[in-house]
Amino acid sequence: MQNTSTNCVSVESGGHGVAAHVGLHALGTLADQLGLGASLSSRIAQRGERAPLHDRGKVLVQLALVLAGGGESCADIEHLRSQQELFGSVPSDSTVYRTLHEFDAKQRSELLQALAEVRAKVWKKLDQRRSEPVILDFDASLVDVHSELKEYAAPNYKGGFGFHPLFVFADLTGETLGAKLRAGNATANNAGDHVELLDAALDQLPSAITRGHHVGEHPTTTTRKVIARADSAGCTKEFLSACRTRNVGFFVAARSNAQITGALYQTFEEADLWQPSLTQDGELREGAGVCELTTYVNLSSMPEGTRLIVRREPLHPGAQRSLFPSHEFRYWGFYTDQVGDPVDLDVTMRAHAHVESHIQRLKESGLNRFPFTNFEANSNWLMIVALSGDLVRWFQLLCLKGPWKDARPKALRWEIFHAPGRLVYRSRRRIVRLLEGWPTTDVLLGAYQRIALLT
Repeated sequence: MQNTSTNCVSVESGGHGVAAHVGLHALGTLADQLGLGASLSSRIAQRGERAPLHDRGKVLVQLALVLAGGGESCADIEHLRSQQELFGSVPSDSTVYRTLHEFDAKQRSELLQALAEVRAKVWKKLDQRRSEPVILDFDASLVDVHSELKEYAAPNYKGGFGFHPLFVFADLTGETLGAKLRAGNATANNAGDHVELLDAALDQLPSAITRGHHVGEHPTTTTRKVIARADSAGCTKEFLSACRTRNVGFFVAARSNAQITGALYQTFEEADLWQPSLTQDGELREGAGVCELTTYVNLSSMPEGTRLIVRREPLHPGAQRSLFPSHEFRYWGFYTDQVGDPVDLDVTMRAHAHVESHIQRLKESGLNRFPFTNFEANSNWLMIVALSGDLVRWFQLLCLKGPWKDARPKALRWEIFHAPGRLVYRSRRRIVRLLEGWPTTDVLLGAYQRIALLT
């Protein structure tokens, strides 16, 4: 019986013919098949008289691969440089550093247009549920940094110090459709930032979806419903008006006020107003109820057709602040302009919690590190973090099956991205043979097969 965790071996340098990141190569192959690097390069203006040694679109894609593999700084690109048989000519960390300092807001806008073109290809290939609305989830997150030298890093309302980026995600796919880096003391309910990201998200969606969802277009010209969903930070007149002028529906969490408190008092005398609440799977939520309070409050300041729906559930340890002081229930409400049964609308609104998983994936893939002192360079870093997250989501949706479609970054790295193999040459071809007995060999081989079938 072996009682040691390893076998005794001699370790030497000078190894060759080894492939250490086969899954990252598959991810990069998907990016190449989609034309991601070429599309980004076409929007980058050449600086100086001579073209750079490393194509800038390729640099951005290879940095995205590094972040997908768990890298957290420019220096981590060296792990790809040691695998040139797989990744070709890889830039140095200093080249990556220079690249991320070359772009300004205008150039980022151009790059995002290129990304939208690639995204349209992906959505066309995906078997989308075309009858379902496209829901845009808005949320912000605090990112602590440990240096006062970073431009616009500032104290935040939770006592930390750093940045306060705002995001918008596509609930249907988990993609990051918009991300804006903000100072740590940026207010959560900044309507201008929400409107800016609303337009950014619409620009990222395929034109077939956003038809009729631009300012000035008539509601009858829309071909697919688009809905914005946000917490109470999105509950501002300016943001809701912007949604209405773009023919975009909304779900936003309600803030506590005297009107809602008074309306809840009235419901005590009409217990039959409350209907049983449902889970995301359609099962009854024990002890929870939903009611509509639209007729009990004055919503004249809201867009026409706005409804107020409230849910209550038994108090539990650690419950967040309630709309209404109660020792028995926690109350939580939202405004929406959508038609339908209040119970079903409550289920839709509670699905906004998906946004926490989306942000956590980004935090596990570079979002927790802003490595530069310059704010524009850190904004470029955030753009690549979002790009990397989208590339991984495309890989999961297009190339993987079963539970791997929703696997977290740690599982993808441990099982797929860092899969080892042996590099051999035969008939003038490079061949990578995956380690015999590797648990996900079939998964990775299937991914390569699906990538080859993409046209």
